[in-house]
Amino acid sequence: MQIYMVGGAVRDQLLGLPVKDRDYVVVGATPEQLLAKGFKPVGKDFPVFLHPDTHEEYALARTERKTAPGYTGFVFHTSPDVTLEQDLARRDLTINAIALDDQGRLIDPFNGVADLRANILRHVSDAFVEDPVRILRLARFAARFGFQVAPETLALMQDMVSAGEVDALVPERVWQELAKGLMEARPSQMFLVLRDCGALARILPELDQLFGVPQPPAHHPEIDTGDHVMRVVDYAASEKAALAVRFAALMHDLGKGTTDPALWPRHHAHEERSVALVEVVCGRLKVPNDCRDLAKLVARHHGNVHRAKELRPGTILKLLQACDAFRKPDRFQQVLQACLADSRGRLGFETRDYPQAQWLSTAFMAAVAVNAGDIAAACIDKAMIPQRVAQARVEAIRHVLNVPIDETGETA
Repeated sequence: MQIYMVGGAVRDQLLGLPVKDRDYVVVGATPEQLLAKGFKPVGKDFPVFLHPDTHEEYALARTERKTAPGYTGFVFHTSPDVTLEQDLARRDLTINAIALDDQGRLIDPFNGVADLRANILRHVSDAFVEDPVRILRLARFAARFGFQVAPETLALMQDMVSAGEVDALVPERVWQELAKGLMEARPSQMFLVLRDCGALARILPELDQLFGVPQPPAHHPEIDTGDHVMRVVDYAASEKAALAVRFAALMHDLGKGTTDPALWPRHHAHEERSVALVEVVCGRLKVPNDCRDLAKLVARHHGNVHRAKELRPGTILKLLQACDAFRKPDRFQQVLQACLADSRGRLGFETRDYPQAQWLSTAFMAAVAVNAGDIAAACIDKAMIPQRVAQARVEAIRHVLNVPIDETGETA
């Protein structure tokens, strides 16, 4: 029996990164031998065991054979005769097909160490085509490490997309991988890799069609809307934003891909279209409610947030109410985070101030400080309570923002 540490733990150790989870492969053993040593079985499809003390995963060396389309159609074979190299050969990328023995020696039959040094993502063998999830995983590694895809691997991925392998992915698995990629250091790299191989048009066509759509002239037309969205989501990642904020950043401009640019300034046409497309995406991928709800709010209201300093106090109150800020103040702060990312995602705006966020936060704190209970108690006509509370909140906003009253008697 020989035991080797394999996969991501070896890769991350070689990169000098913290090692979170260690996985091991056991060569030359049977399930009965591991059970006799106190290992606990957990694998359903093939023998995986938990170490009796460390609870780390130990899998018997195995090979696999494709038997059906998609990513579940595999038959696995384990035997004491399966070699370490055979086990490593079934892995997705060379950088994940490196093993470390108990003496600290590397076993690297597919030159993964060289690819690590060259910052290359390269498939181990043509068996890569048998599992479409590997396209998503590779794209996610691009977002994590910033590595380039080997040309032959990109060609293989393009063939997989053309063959319809990506269409066999279930929505839950697609969302799982996209969510992980969004939480990487540079999420844009995941989406750009998916676009290069054609998978983005199948998985997120609403996002894919933003590339080539011009930005408004005031937003630096030298980058298109797709480029802008990539900058926005990367800024959100640089601020360590929550998943919901990063997803909202990704979704906020979807409507620009299907709305005539001439209509964008009129009645917020592309913003309403964006909301509808967010619903479509979230329904198709079964996106969690918190991500869906925030994305819809940002898609609908980011334009008004950007114009916050031009809005009258009454309009600011309506914006706060539309964002449900009084019931969900933390989520309102996430709306502002996503809008900040949208602003910083414009070329030349990367380090500019964004006073709108503080402006609206100040207005909200003033409005929420209004004592609705006292107003209700003093109101003889109870039907007037909502109006009286709203009036008090508008006045509080006007006062704290120092907004003058114009000659018509309205706050400017």
